[in-house]
Amino acid sequence: MTLPLFPLNTVLFPGCTLDLQLFEARYLDMIGRCMKQGSGFGVVCLHSGEEAGVAADAFAQIGCEALVYDFQQQDNGLLGIRVKGGRRFKVITTEVQADQLIIGQVEWLEDLAEQPLEDHHQDLQALMQALAEHPMVASLDMAADVHGQAALANQLAYLLPFSNEAKVQLLGIDDPDERLDLIQTLLDELQGDMFA
Repeated sequence: MTLPLFPLNTVLFPGCTLDLQLFEARYLDMIGRCMKQGSGFGVVCLHSGEEAGVAADAFAQIGCEALVYDFQQQDNGLLGIRVKGGRRFKVITTEVQADQLIIGQVEWLEDLAEQPLEDHHQDLQALMQALAEHPMVASLDMAADVHGQAALANQLAYLLPFSNEAKVQLLGIDDPDERLDLIQTLLDELQGDMFA
């Protein structure tokens, strides 16, 4: 499966919302094609380099499909789009087009069926509900009242201030329960650092 790739200084997760402003011709063209075809593009996290300019050559090999569901011309003249995370994928090979757009040959990663939350997830669920009340989070229109392990894991991994490396690691975990366990470990480390 081929997918145009958009390397960014962020990690997108399934079901999560990301706002982007586009000004480079390669990405404006890419979005035009995606919207005509009803297809998405891939968001991959940059390891080094810039989001704009020449094609990035160092980015995560695990990414998330982005599906455009809203767009508008911004006051600054740029195109603003809102995307929602779709399927996770692994990049197999890449090719840079003449316009510097990166096209990836990708393999979709299997997501396990959604499982209900368990008792030991209550603290994380309460944290998600608290996060959802923040105006910045509320503006993303993501469901705050999550009842499944994958939805909770994806939203917490997306919203919490973990490093991009940790977020890529979380995105690559197939089992949502394992993803939640790692989120708890990372949270414990964050709290330890705060009180050290």
